[in-house]
Amino acid sequence: MDVFVRAEADQLRDLHSWLIEEPEFRGRVRLLERDGAPHELGPTTDLLQVALGSGGAVAALAGIVIAWLNSRPGEVSIRISRGDQEVEVTAKGVRSLAPEGLRALTGQISEVVSGPSELER
Repeated sequence: MDVFVRAEADQLRDLHSWLIEEPEFRGRVRLLERDGAPHELGPTTDLLQVALGSGGAVAALAGIVIAWLNSRPGEVSIRISRGDQEVEVTAKGVRSLAPEGLRALTGQISEVVSGPSELER
């Protein structure tokens, strides 16, 4: 099951660094590049791909994304998607959440990342 994260290239590279520090994600995370436009010098990083296996990886990914966003200064926004499911999360939004809100956001990210259950298919 592959999950994709969209954000600014610098943000994707930074999140990639956070993820590969976790043993569960080593070898499962890669930056995807596209050829640059004629006016750009070289390829542009525009996606982060995460290959998830177990249900524990889903919760771990949600937790790392929230911790990473919470540590970002300024207004950082990322979109996490799997298939046609997508959620957008901002650093400002994460920093303003109470513990109950953080739990709800973790659940929302986990739901998007894990996709529909077998019963919903």
